[in-house]
Amino acid sequence: MKKGILYGWMMILAAALLVMGACTKKEVVTEPVIETKPVDTVVETPSGDLEPLETRVKILIAEDGAASGAGFYIAKEKGYFEDYNIEVDFADFANSDDMLPALAAGEVDIAGGVSTASFFNAIAQGIDVRIIADKGHNMPGKSYFSFVIGNHMVDEIKEYADFRGKKIGVSSRNSIDGYIYEEMLKHAGLTEEDVEYVHMADFGSMLGAIDAGTIDAALSIEPLIAQGIANKFHVRFGDTTDFAPESQIAMVLASPKFMEQDDISLRFMAAYLKGVRDYNDAFFKDIGKDEIIDIMVMHTALKDHELWERVFVTGLDPNGKMFVEDIKKQYGTYKANGVILGDIDFDKAVDTSLTEEAVEVIGVYE
Repeated sequence: MKKGILYGWMMILAAALLVMGACTKKEVVTEPVIETKPVDTVVETPSGDLEPLETRVKILIAEDGAASGAGFYIAKEKGYFEDYNIEVDFADFANSDDMLPALAAGEVDIAGGVSTASFFNAIAQGIDVRIIADKGHNMPGKSYFSFVIGNHMVDEIKEYADFRGKKIGVSSRNSIDGYIYEEMLKHAGLTEEDVEYVHMADFGSMLGAIDAGTIDAALSIEPLIAQGIANKFHVRFGDTTDFAPESQIAMVLASPKFMEQDDISLRFMAAYLKGVRDYNDAFFKDIGKDEIIDIMVMHTALKDHELWERVFVTGLDPNGKMFVEDIKKQYGTYKANGVILGDIDFDKAVDTSLTEEAVEVIGVYE
C-alpha cells in the first residue's frame, strides 16, 4: 500500500517537473523577412553623358554672327553648354588680325577662322593657335559659296569652259574665294588670261553689277545667292563641289591654354557637336527646323525666317571632321602664289583629338 502511494507521488512530481521545464524553455520568435531593393548608384547627369563641371566656367568665343557659328548658337540656346556648367559669351573682333593674337594669348578661348593667306601667315609667323573642328564647307550639290551668272548669260554660258572671255566678280585673291576661283579655272581648262578677273570686295555690290551686265558671273555667297535669284538678278551656275568637293572654308580654332584644360575643352566640344547635330537634323532631315531657324534668326544677320527655307546652308560636319588635306592644299596654293612667309607645322597646328574624344562620349552621328 505504502509502495503504491509512494509510486503515485513520484509520478506526480515527475509530471510537475516536466511542466516547469516546458515553462522555462526559451521561446523562438521568427522575425518577418523584409526584402530591400538594391540602391541604384547610377546618377543621371543633365547631359546624359559627362557630369557637369564642379566649378562653373565661362568660355569666350570670338564670333560675329556668321551662319557658320550655328553650333555655338544652338548649343547655347538649347542648354547643352549649361548641362556641363559652362557659360558662353561672344566677342566680336573687327578682323582676324586682332582676333588671332587674342586667341593665342588666351584672352579668347574659341574662334572661327576662314581660310586666307593672312590666316596662314599669322600661324607661320608664330601665332600659336589650334585648328580643331569643321566650321564650314559646301554640301554636295547645294553649295552655299558658289558661282552665279547673270540672266543675260543663261543662253551663252552652258559649261565652265564657257567662262572664257567673261568678266567674273570675285571678292578677294589669296583667300578661300581666290582658291575656289583658281580651282574652277583648272576644272574648266582655262588660264587666268582666258577670263577677266574683276575684284569686288563687297558681295552685295555683285548683285547690282551682274544685273547691270558690268560683270557676267560672280563667286557669291548665301543668302545673297537666294536673294539674287528671287529678284531675277542671276541664276546659280553649277556647284562648287563639281570641281572642289572638299573645300574647307572655315574652321573652329582654339587657344593652346584652352586645349590644356581637358575637362573643360571636352565638355565644350561635346556641347558644340550636339548643337551641330541639331542643325543637321533641322536642315537636312527636316527635324525641329522651325526651332533651329528661330535660333539662327536670333543670332545671325539673316532675320527673314522664310528666306532660311530657301538658302543653301553652310555644311557643318556633325562629327566635327575637317578636310585636313584640303587645308594643306590651300596653304600650298597661297605659298605658290608667293604670299606666305614661313612654314607651318600642321601636325601641331591641326589637332583633331578633341573632336574624336567628344564623339567617343556622345557617339557617332549617322
